[in-house]
Amino acid sequence: MRAPPLGLAALVAALALDQAAKFVAIRYFQADSGAPFALGPFINVTLRWNRGISFSLFAQETATGRGLLLAVTAGVALVLAVWLWRARSKVVALGLGAIMGGAIGNGYDRFIYGAVADFLDLHLADWHFFVFNIADAAITVGVAALVLDGLFLTHEAGSASERP
Repeated sequence: MRAPPLGLAALVAALALDQAAKFVAIRYFQADSGAPFALGPFINVTLRWNRGISFSLFAQETATGRGLLLAVTAGVALVLAVWLWRARSKVVALGLGAIMGGAIGNGYDRFIYGAVADFLDLHLADWHFFVFNIADAAITVGVAALVLDGLFLTHEAGSASERP
């Protein structure tokens, strides 16, 4: 399989998993309704609405602010789409697809709900990592794939052309 279709498959998979998981979290868990639901010894489900970007930075309460975040998301997705179209490396394509799927999933939430649904709470005893979602995990894995490719994988001469 060529790299761009593989990246598109990663995009669709990340987006579908993210939206399915968010559907369940939104439908069955009320935000700030008390004790989180334990999925295991290190992970809880607790619905939180993130009105900002990562770690709730730059939270936006206004329609203008949310529109600006959506515009930035769309711009980044467009640049990544061009990069994906030109990608020759399957690792790069998978990474870009995962990033785009996560970005579109979070962008969809922001457009429909005015905020992003976060619901996974990783913890170790009383220390809690930030609450995140499948889209955030896909973005993280995608960035890791790009770093892995850039640092450790070799490409034929001219591979820089796969970057926008």
